[in-house]
Amino acid sequence: MTPSAFSPFGEMLYFDQERSRLVNDGRALRVDTEARFDYTSPDGEPVLAVYRAQGGPLPMRLMTFERHPLSSQTFVALSAERFLIVVAPQGRAGLPDLDRAEAFVGHRGEGVNYARNLWHAPIAAIDADGDFLMFMWERGAPEDCILHHLHEPLVVGSIQPSAA
Repeated sequence: MTPSAFSPFGEMLYFDQERSRLVNDGRALRVDTEARFDYTSPDGEPVLAVYRAQGGPLPMRLMTFERHPLSSQTFVALSAERFLIVVAPQGRAGLPDLDRAEAFVGHRGEGVNYARNLWHAPIAAIDADGDFLMFMWERGAPEDCILHHLHEPLVVGSIQPSAA
């Protein structure tokens, strides 16, 4: 996963030493990410949660895609060594276009900010279980998370490095 490869779907989050600045009396470096949180509901509220994702090997069988029409959604790997990110543009019928789905592998210390309304598979740890920090706006309404269950699994096998 690279920032340019993931950019059509949102922003990749990571520590970029070259863009850092010294803060906290010289005891920390800060990097402001490119992520801009996008939400449409004036009556929603920010939610910060910790997810514990069950790990599994590749190939991985995905049966569900989801999207969040009211808010972007951020995941940052706290303890997961590797995690699977699968995104798909919206097709003609409003459902995920699985023929144009793309898969990425993130690593501990990295994260993603999914663009609002982007179809994506639920967060999945590769191999061992892992914890993730999640942030989004929610209203407590059905529109917070739209699910689409696939008739046939989408199988993600080995991940090949892409040219950035």
